[in-house]
Amino acid sequence: MKHKQLKQFPNNFLWGASTSAYQVEGAWDEDGKGPSIIDVKRIPEGTTDYKVASDHYHRYKEDVKLMAEMGFKAYRFSIAWTRIFPEGTGEINQKGIDFYNNLINELLKYNIEPIVTMYHFDMPLALDKKGGWGNRETVDAFETYAKVLFENYGDRVKYWLTINEQNMMILHGSAILGKDGENMEKELYQQNHHMLVAQAKVMKLCHEMLPQAKIGPAPNISYIYPATSKPDDVLAAQNFSAIRNWLYLDVAVFGRYNNLAWSFLEERDAIPSIQEGDMEILKAGKPDFIAFNYYSTKTVEAALDGENVKNDTGDQELAVGEAGVYKGHTNPNLPKNDFGWEIDPVGFRTTLREIYSRYHLPLIITENGLGAFDTLEEGDIVNDPYRINYLRAHMEQIQLAITDGVDVFGYCPWSAIDLISTHQGSKKRYGFIFVNRDEFDLKDLRRVRKQSFYWYQNVIKTNGAEL
Repeated sequence: MKHKQLKQFPNNFLWGASTSAYQVEGAWDEDGKGPSIIDVKRIPEGTTDYKVASDHYHRYKEDVKLMAEMGFKAYRFSIAWTRIFPEGTGEINQKGIDFYNNLINELLKYNIEPIVTMYHFDMPLALDKKGGWGNRETVDAFETYAKVLFENYGDRVKYWLTINEQNMMILHGSAILGKDGENMEKELYQQNHHMLVAQAKVMKLCHEMLPQAKIGPAPNISYIYPATSKPDDVLAAQNFSAIRNWLYLDVAVFGRYNNLAWSFLEERDAIPSIQEGDMEILKAGKPDFIAFNYYSTKTVEAALDGENVKNDTGDQELAVGEAGVYKGHTNPNLPKNDFGWEIDPVGFRTTLREIYSRYHLPLIITENGLGAFDTLEEGDIVNDPYRINYLRAHMEQIQLAITDGVDVFGYCPWSAIDLISTHQGSKKRYGFIFVNRDEFDLKDLRRVRKQSFYWYQNVIKTNGAEL
């Protein structure tokens, strides 16, 4: 659809950026913080761990000041569960409470809206040893954790995100406890059900405790293209859309399982055990908005029964497959970044339109960005025109989606500052702010404004009028 005139970004549009606790904070065992599964996970060879990361824990004031200099209206970050409850349950760690109090207050000092993610992959190790999300008791632990967050920060935090990229955790089995010798798919979708129940309970609790606040899920959503116009490829695209996207959002918004996804679970003997009252809990969740992460679309084709199409690298942006259901396909119409991820700004608009048409809830983008090998040049200069081009192209599509009638109220790309990538460590950089460290040499960790810093500063200043 071509528009004669574009609508402007809303006056109160939340321009900002995102991070997650384990990828940016460091201080992994300081001030009473307990270990999470991230702290003991196997690190890909040649990449750093998360023990220091970007040292945001000690430098948050400097980082927030730089965000304010860019003009941020919002900052989306996650709270480390084990800073609040070192064992996942039990005794509260006051120093953890204090850190996020201080961070939130620092943000508000500069009129930056805190957007809090409650869970971003970092399951407390103590709970993981008891079964993690596979243990029904973790649902209660998460609700208790949420209650403490609402009690301590609810007077200042208006926007809450429940669980980051739950669909990626399930599809790729990342940050999820596995049990050898069992039906892993059934185990994963049981854990998925527990997360959905926990999310619904926490959304209801938020509305009861904080009637002025807003809360929503935060999956990774991608429009799915069929590889060709062959009917079987179109069916494969519908299959993957249901399994990857709608399974999670249909439950969050409508309180029911998607029929295609349920059929898939039946075929795989992966139907979760649903306790009496669970469906009522899911129906009572009712999110106020949908937050979602977008990096690219996916393209799939039909997959034959028995065809070995899994080929899962664990990388969320590289399409996988399921025998007889769908098979990942490279889209010849899209360029790729340095890490093999396809770049599709127009697909971003398509994704925004599809989510809004399906759910009619306000949308905020909580991750979108370009990972690249940035270079610190003499004179503390980091030229990253490739990142500017990527973000500009995606912002243009947000404006087109807004003109299409999609209600978008914020854009928080990944990431505010350089952090530790899950698969490529510190060398894969996303931030507007360069953090001076290498994979195994912490150097001085000083902050350097990139070329994209100044560009984004002007985008925010002009409320998107000058991209």
